[in-house]
Amino acid sequence: MAGLSPSCYCLLFLFLLGNAGAESLEKATPEQIHLSYPGEPGCMTVTWTTWVPAASEVQFGMQAGGTLALQAQGTSSLFVDGGILKRKLYMHRVTLRRLLPGAHYVYRCGSAQGWSRRFRFRMLQPGPNWSPRLAVFGDMGADNPQALPRLRRETQQGMYDVVLHVGDFAYNMDQDNARVGDTFMRLIEPVAASVPYMTCPGNHEERYNFSNYRARFSMPGDTEGLWYSWDLGPAHIISFSTEVYFFLHYGRHLIQKQFCWLERDLQKANENRASRPWIITMGHRPMYCSNADLDDCTRHESIVRKGLSGGRYGLEDLFYKYGVDLQLWAHEHSYERLWPIYDYQVYNGSRESPYTNPRGPIHIITGSAGCEEMLTPFAPFPRPWSALRVKEYGFTRLHILNGTHLHLQQVSDDQVSSREGGLGLGSGPVPWELGSPRP
Repeated sequence: MAGLSPSCYCLLFLFLLGNAGAESLEKATPEQIHLSYPGEPGCMTVTWTTWVPAASEVQFGMQAGGTLALQAQGTSSLFVDGGILKRKLYMHRVTLRRLLPGAHYVYRCGSAQGWSRRFRFRMLQPGPNWSPRLAVFGDMGADNPQALPRLRRETQQGMYDVVLHVGDFAYNMDQDNARVGDTFMRLIEPVAASVPYMTCPGNHEERYNFSNYRARFSMPGDTEGLWYSWDLGPAHIISFSTEVYFFLHYGRHLIQKQFCWLERDLQKANENRASRPWIITMGHRPMYCSNADLDDCTRHESIVRKGLSGGRYGLEDLFYKYGVDLQLWAHEHSYERLWPIYDYQVYNGSRESPYTNPRGPIHIITGSAGCEEMLTPFAPFPRPWSALRVKEYGFTRLHILNGTHLHLQQVSDDQVSSREGGLGLGSGPVPWELGSPRP
């Protein structure tokens, strides 16, 4: 710097100071913004990330170009990734309350140190008397997320009220000192900042005791999203962790704790059948599948299905006892629909209408949203309980029409049109009578 005049030193100092200020502002600007439904009518939770400590505020209103006259404050927490760099992320959570049913809201989040752009969402309706539309899938990575362009487009068109992501995010959120997780959360922001993005853990979230999953998502209840339930229209939806059966070093007690919680929750859901006739579960690893690999679901005595040695804490008997109607899974990178099934026996409603008044639950495996591991092949011959197998990228549309009918459609992102035109589940003119265990 020899030979610089005092005025040059001053200009250099101001330039450096300006750069430092801009960098600080950038680190405080929210990113990875996403919504979730906290399970309370009239409420919506906004979650985002910054790289420095900052206040947690959401400004919102009902006019797209107008003033955001309403404000809500929340909390932030420091998340230190378990990688070698111990990167620090600040996770912000704000719950908006007293929102009007079905109303459209505009919001931005952040603080005086930096604000996000504006996003829009439509508040969910309360009560059972409406018809929620959901996008359902698992196993979507930061690389090769084949289903994401369509999901973004259809979400912006207002086609969905909720997204269910049935485990396995980013592949893997912890990789590269959690930078892969950051990339993935940025990729899904156009979807997740517009509709509640509801989740359950998968095997690819396991690293550092599922810490990236637990820190990044804000699900109902007090279990950091490992298991929880909530009501949506005429359905009661239960999210749980299949992973407690496989990563026992984090505590075998978690299997018993989750199982007891599941039974209590199912008992309450059954008592509420008159209001919400449907019980729907979502968990990552399926009980059944016909893929050509050695995953748990290919084994006759699947751990998820039968439980630990001695038959303790098996989920098939529990779900059958309490009349679970629809079970959503992922993990296999393909789509498979089963006939109504219990203990390897098919229980169709009738030959002509197998899904009308079925005597067993319906299983849907939808894990083909796209990831670096590509698609999973099937065994050469389908099992007698396998109704349809599709080895194509895509996701599932679920329309809970009312208390007697559901409609499911598998959308292929390898073709222009949908691969499966639609599957209707129903009980005819009266609600399903599943308030007591099936015979």
